[in-house]
Amino acid sequence: MSDFVTDILAPKTNLQLTVGLYFGSYNPIHIGHLAIANYMVEYTDIDQLWFVVSPQNPLKKKNNLLDDYHRLELVELAVNDDDRFRASNIEFRLPKPSYTVDTLAYLKDKHPNYHFKILMGSDNLENFHKWKNYETIIENYGIIVYPRPGFDPQKVQVEKNITIAEKAPLMEISSSFIRKAIKEGKDVRHFLPQKTWEYLNDMNFYR
Repeated sequence: MSDFVTDILAPKTNLQLTVGLYFGSYNPIHIGHLAIANYMVEYTDIDQLWFVVSPQNPLKKKNNLLDDYHRLELVELAVNDDDRFRASNIEFRLPKPSYTVDTLAYLKDKHPNYHFKILMGSDNLENFHKWKNYETIIENYGIIVYPRPGFDPQKVQVEKNITIAEKAPLMEISSSFIRKAIKEGKDVRHFLPQKTWEYLNDMNFYR
C-alpha cells in the first residue's frame, strides 16, 4: 500500500514547509473536522494540513471502527478538491498500535525540509503527558491546540512549542453523534461533505 501524501506531494523547493498533522480515526470525517482544518491553514502558520487517518489509537478501543480503507476513502472524498489539504495513510504501514512520536520520526526522515506541527483538541492536551515520549514531541515539534466546549485556556500551563488557538471556532459535532443519528434513521447529510455522505450512504455504514 502506498502512502498518499508521500506519493503525491514531493517537495517543490528547499524552503521549509510547515505541515499540520491532524490525527484522527475519522469514523466518519465531518464538517466539524473540516471547519477546524480550514481555520488552521488560514489563521496559523501552517502551509498545508494532512489528515492522518489512524488505524488504531493506543488510548481508545477499536470497537465500531470502519475498516481502514473505508475511513481513508471518506477523508479522500472530503478533501481531494482542496489543495490545502491531504489525506494520509502513513500510519497504516507502521507498527500497531501507532504512536505519534514514531509517526513523526518517520515523516521527518522522509521530509527533512518540512516542519511538522500536531493539531490536537484541548481534551487531548489534558492527557498529553500519557503519550509515548511526549517530552520528545514537545521539544522537537510544534503543537497547536484547538478549544473544545468548556475549555478554559487560563487554567492551562502552556509549555514550549505549544500554542492555544483561542479564537478557533468551537465544534460540538462529533463522529459518535453522526454514527448514533444514522443508526436511529436520522438524515444527517448536511453534517458531512456531500461526496463523503454519498459514499457512506451507498455503503449502508453505521445502520
